[in-house]
Amino acid sequence: MSESLPHASAPITQDVVTIPRKDAVGDGRVNLVGLTRDGMREALAAAGTPENQLKMRVNQVWQWVYHWGVRDFDVMTNLSKDFRRLLAETFVIELPEVVTREISADGTRKYLVRIAGGHEVETVYIPESDRGTLCISSQVGCTLTCSFCHTGTQKLVRNLTAGEIVGQIMLARDDLGEWPEPGKGTGDAGPRLLSNVVLMGMGEPLYNFEAVRDAMRIAMDGEGIALSRRRITLSTSGVVPEIARAATEIGCLLAVSFHATTDAVRDKLVPINKRWNIETLLDTLRDYPRLSNSERITFEYVMLKGVNDSDADARRLVQLISGIPAKINLIPFNEWPGAPYERSDWDRIQAFADIVHKAGYASPIRTPRGEDIMAACGQLKSATERARKSRAQIAAEAGLGG
Repeated sequence: MSESLPHASAPITQDVVTIPRKDAVGDGRVNLVGLTRDGMREALAAAGTPENQLKMRVNQVWQWVYHWGVRDFDVMTNLSKDFRRLLAETFVIELPEVVTREISADGTRKYLVRIAGGHEVETVYIPESDRGTLCISSQVGCTLTCSFCHTGTQKLVRNLTAGEIVGQIMLARDDLGEWPEPGKGTGDAGPRLLSNVVLMGMGEPLYNFEAVRDAMRIAMDGEGIALSRRRITLSTSGVVPEIARAATEIGCLLAVSFHATTDAVRDKLVPINKRWNIETLLDTLRDYPRLSNSERITFEYVMLKGVNDSDADARRLVQLISGIPAKINLIPFNEWPGAPYERSDWDRIQAFADIVHKAGYASPIRTPRGEDIMAACGQLKSATERARKSRAQIAAEAGLGG
């Protein structure tokens, strides 16, 4: 039911990786990364591709870019030299820039990724025995100001584009050396190192809906990156109007940052609750498994000492989600400088988990990963915009007193 907490003690390593970039804005060429099939068709048509060749050309270029990860048009040998020349003159294949890569004692990798405008986000790869999960960001900063989350102390700068979102998956595959050789299928080399994607990095994905949707459609395309929709999980704090859209237009698994069992507590921990309270959120969630053909919803619940970790909270949680196919992920709070909370004691977390489990819900305790490089859940915040606040300031903003 639960996992033991690791104690990472080995040193971390860090290296700086710089990816040469072409200036797609300065020379007017269009970046193919982030284009959906329809977008690529329009772009190739505008570049002069004959109508009777469009379907074939889209399929060919799509596979080179998204299935084999090729960045050089000259390598696209099933295209004529003239067409390759046209592509090179009109387009670029450009990913966000990896500024640094840190590797935790437990093998977790954290990438500091620079996007257009010089802004930075963080992306985290978590290797496990049966999977490799990539946690990607959808915004620079966040609007939600959840008081337990380090990212929430960084103001929203801007939304990421579809290319910047799917580009995080592609750059991680670069780093893992996981692109199949041209002419081979994705599964030919055995199990994937990057098998799962979670939209749990910086930002609220449903506040950047169209870009997230397009990026995930690219990732799920069977002739491209080819991740199953059941291998992608979108985490939301509860943007109620967009949840039904996510079910029908994306169809991936859903995780909800729940974290409290009363509106009074959730208003402080997750301020979006003041707009869409627990009852409104749960009413919407009841339809998600049917609309998306998903087996269940994951409720994420960060364990905060003396705040939301009592036996009464556990019993209320079970009552609230009654009738919703669900799993409860219990997340030991990952501390960060100035955090106004402490992690619940291990015995308290286990007692909470036992109550939930006995009520018939899976209640795994998430093993903190990458804490030594500030890569764990709730710790992400781009280094150049990591403006430090005092514990008193953060506590005051969280409504916890001075």
